[in-house]
Amino acid sequence: MAAVAKRVVHKEGEPPAEKKPKLEDDIEDDEEEDATGNRVVKRKQTITDRSKQCPYLDTINRHLLDFDFEKLCSVSLTRINVYACLVCGKYFQGRGTNTHAYTHSVAESHHVFLNLSTLKFYCLPDNYEIIDSSLDDIKYVLDPVFTVRDIRHLDDEDVKQSRTVDGTFYNPGVVGLNNIKANDYCNVILQALSHVKPIRDFFLMEKNYANIKRPPGDTAFTLVQRFGELLRKLWNPRNFKAHVSPHEMLQAVVLWSNKQFQITKQGDPIEFLSWFLHSLHKQLRGNRQPNSSVVNRSFLGEMKIYTRKLPPTELDDVQKQLLLATDEYQEKEETSTFLYLTCDLPATPLFIDELRENIIPQVNLYQLLAKFNSISEKEYKTYKENFLKRFEITRLPKYVILYIKRFTKNTFFLEKNPTIVNFPVKNVDLGDILTEENKKTHPFTKYNLVANIVHDGEPNSGTYRCHILQKSTNQWYEMQDLHVTNILPQMITLTEAYIQIYEQQETDET
Repeated sequence: MAAVAKRVVHKEGEPPAEKKPKLEDDIEDDEEEDATGNRVVKRKQTITDRSKQCPYLDTINRHLLDFDFEKLCSVSLTRINVYACLVCGKYFQGRGTNTHAYTHSVAESHHVFLNLSTLKFYCLPDNYEIIDSSLDDIKYVLDPVFTVRDIRHLDDEDVKQSRTVDGTFYNPGVVGLNNIKANDYCNVILQALSHVKPIRDFFLMEKNYANIKRPPGDTAFTLVQRFGELLRKLWNPRNFKAHVSPHEMLQAVVLWSNKQFQITKQGDPIEFLSWFLHSLHKQLRGNRQPNSSVVNRSFLGEMKIYTRKLPPTELDDVQKQLLLATDEYQEKEETSTFLYLTCDLPATPLFIDELRENIIPQVNLYQLLAKFNSISEKEYKTYKENFLKRFEITRLPKYVILYIKRFTKNTFFLEKNPTIVNFPVKNVDLGDILTEENKKTHPFTKYNLVANIVHDGEPNSGTYRCHILQKSTNQWYEMQDLHVTNILPQMITLTEAYIQIYEQQETDET
């Protein structure tokens, strides 16, 4: 059977149909003669002209734009080639015909879209790029960029307040973090770290960590990138709203902690802080050296631990003396590093008389720090053996994190120690706990409080809030999720402090 070949038959005298020209060629030329008789080609309209004269720019609704959430299509849930509709704020995939963004533009008459990866604006369904400087503010909200000069002047006294789209005034760096369900324990740590100057300055400039070499297929580096993005949004002076949602940051935390830390379940801030600092240090290719990463440069200190084994209590004095003379019971010394210092609260009294029933026990911060003066000994019990340990700090870091241990867990339940810790906000002198020999290597031993994390409520539930010092205004703020309020420094000392961050003074302040 002979194959039938299709042939296109044209009418006599009619040229064959030409292919439809591309968009760039879909513009006619006009030819005219000038005064000298030369032919001049004029373009009726260029693509550039069209891109600069988009008639739909006034439909953009900045009140609805929110770039804090995961960049995926709201229909197909894909992360590839995602566009944000600048009229309703939703995310859609694609730009060509039959894509979700194209369909949305036709169905809803929403025409202006932003590519979330290339930061280019397009008009759909006409499918041309929009070039207009009035859209730069949207680009900056999606991807804030800080220069060295910007970072240097963040803490200047003459820093002005910023203004949101709805007219609300806010200070960059002092904005609320959204509590998605039960992630306030993460929020307080992220807020506190955002006010540690070396950490903040390092992560505000993406080029500081963009070129770090990492093994093929290593996706855990996303944690570093997400933290950098969050800090740039917190300190963005051109935000559309006075709060930020840590949605992408927390998704990275849940993923790379193997669900140890959840968005939907309350956790312990000190456990999250410890895991987070170690993860950042590891992903920044840090090692055991003090200057190997910005985490170690800021928080890593060094101490000597002296351990002495205690003889069993059931033995008589003679047997104890014989055991103490052996090598096993001699004091052993080891050098260790630390990212935070654990302060033990004294036990609360079991019985309180009628006159003192409403008095909350109090303790001075220096009493807690005496644990590290190389003289005080503390007993540690294991299942079989007991040890006496004493601690001698040999190198103080630039930022000291104090963890005040309020929770004790026994066989049956978790208990909270409500003891109030009295601490000064300025001029905490840690030189008092250093030996004379170690004092010689520390010219500056006075520290000022920059962040204070507080736990309120029951041990198993409760909520967390933090107090932050804004250096540009020298004003303290209380931050609990989206709520940001001024607070007097005298009120901070009355709270049940849980984690504190102190900054070393590099000058002798009074």
